[in-house]
Amino acid sequence: MKTSRTILSAALAMSVISGCNTDLTPSAIENPNNSAATSLNADSKSLTPSVQANQLFDKLYMEQVMMKPQLQTFLGIKTSQDRWDDLSDEGQKKQFQLAQQQLALVEASIDFQQLDDNARLSYTLFTRKLREDIEDFKWRHHNYPVHQMFGVHSRAPELLINQHKVTSVKDAEDYIARLNALPVLFEQLIEGLNRRAELGVIAPGFVFPHTIRDSQNVISGAPFDNGEDSTLFADIKSKIGKLGIDGQEQQRLLSAAKEALTSQVGPAYKNLITTLESLKQRSDDRDGVWKLPDGAAYYEHMLARMTTTDFSASDIHAIGLQEVDRIHDEIRVIMSKVSFKGRLQEFFEHVRTDPKFYKEESEQGKQEFLDQTQAYIDEINARLDEMFLTRPQAKLVVKRVEEFREKSAGRAFYKRPGPNGSRPGIYYVNLHRMSNQPSYQAEALAFHEALPGHHMQLAIAQERKDLPKFRRYASYSAYNEGWGLYAEYAPKEMGFYRDPYSDFGRLSMELWRACRLVVDTGLHHKRWSRQQAIDYLAENTPNPKGDITKAVERYIVMPAQATTYKIGMLKILQLRSKARGILGDKFDIRQFHDVVLKNGSVPLDVLEEQVNSWILDSQV
Repeated sequence: MKTSRTILSAALAMSVISGCNTDLTPSAIENPNNSAATSLNADSKSLTPSVQANQLFDKLYMEQVMMKPQLQTFLGIKTSQDRWDDLSDEGQKKQFQLAQQQLALVEASIDFQQLDDNARLSYTLFTRKLREDIEDFKWRHHNYPVHQMFGVHSRAPELLINQHKVTSVKDAEDYIARLNALPVLFEQLIEGLNRRAELGVIAPGFVFPHTIRDSQNVISGAPFDNGEDSTLFADIKSKIGKLGIDGQEQQRLLSAAKEALTSQVGPAYKNLITTLESLKQRSDDRDGVWKLPDGAAYYEHMLARMTTTDFSASDIHAIGLQEVDRIHDEIRVIMSKVSFKGRLQEFFEHVRTDPKFYKEESEQGKQEFLDQTQAYIDEINARLDEMFLTRPQAKLVVKRVEEFREKSAGRAFYKRPGPNGSRPGIYYVNLHRMSNQPSYQAEALAFHEALPGHHMQLAIAQERKDLPKFRRYASYSAYNEGWGLYAEYAPKEMGFYRDPYSDFGRLSMELWRACRLVVDTGLHHKRWSRQQAIDYLAENTPNPKGDITKAVERYIVMPAQATTYKIGMLKILQLRSKARGILGDKFDIRQFHDVVLKNGSVPLDVLEEQVNSWILDSQV
């Protein structure tokens, strides 16, 4: 059996190889500036193989984190908060090499047979992720790093505004340093965009007006022009103003920020806009990734990576059609309850156009939607103990999407909390157009994004101090979004959705995810056009036309991601049905939810193994 000294010595050696010098302790994220020397247990020989393995996983995860300044900021680490990630091809190669080195180290250093069950799971997940990172390297130029949903052009200001905390002069100086460093980040981005173009990887033409507009929005207003303060200038002004420092020091920081914005940020965005305008001229209206080099293989790869299953595109398309038919039938039951006379599509048109289902396009209407959302969250929060054994400790806030990105951002999304309560979980609601936010969907949307959905799932995993860090912050879309969609359904069993139209809202959102299986595979496998996809959703869902167009454009630039919701939900429901059938009276829904949530985000096949193990243990 390998000893602690062997494992930890190898880990230190690898740290030298990879050029990283990071804290090895489990508290690294909370206190990353600890001396590495203090993290080695003086009596390491007495540690069990599982403890040794978890220490190594933490250490290697921190090596990965320390190569990514933006991830550090997200995790509350300030070590490199004056820098951006390295987007260059050389930077990506370094991460690829690190993954190879870490995989070799783990396989050589850890005796899998000596580990306990939890450490074995950590080993399986850690090595699997490294292998996936290594496999993904060949496809690194197949994505679109700038598109209407997100990208460097919007994530950079979003990180500064929402995640770069300023509680000291040094924090403010680091913020300004990031402003000054933006040209290098964008030069790397432009180089990557041009490299992709050489390979035939250019986003469809509809993407560019969105990204050009969003980029122009960032540099609109003072100090770029004579308008009101730009989003970034208003943000840094506000943060500096809350420091409580003397006027002279405050003015120094504000002057430095203004100079950085005008001399660095403005020109960087203008260069990016010029590049995007040039690429727009070279783009076309072919929407699916089938058009890319080895596009069919790339899409199958993305389906496997996103769903964590071996379903083919044809399999997923068929599942989608089947689910659409089933949900349509359930909606017809709702139509009967509300005494609607007419066909399904006529009912869809009714809920799509009747003003009573939409708040006013005013500040008052937007606030009413937020208040209604908060009320749903408060009510379910008061009753969580009926279905769950574990609650998240992190706070949750509901927030509007910022104006600079609301035109292109999704309808709603969630941002996980910072470690140790440094930042609450945030449920973002896009209120740009109230005609895209039907009130009958507000309840299900809140359950999905907030409670018992993403906030519960992600915060609980993050707060599990007995798990290695990489598992606390892991993200498998099929698990995450499958849980989110399941979280829309579970409150139905608790008596929520008392209004039939609200229950229809739940079904309409499940229908939306079922249609995604059809549309995503239609676009990327069956070579549907953007208009074909829009027409399918308009015929089969009640969603507003603007919502439909924006959604289809999302599926185009994020291949396979949209399939994860329904595939994940179906797996959770299948496992729950299996457990209930086998355990009978011994089945406890709270325990089942604990099994699903306690290990953090995992691939669906791993989740199935965990549930099967729980079923066996529960039979004893």
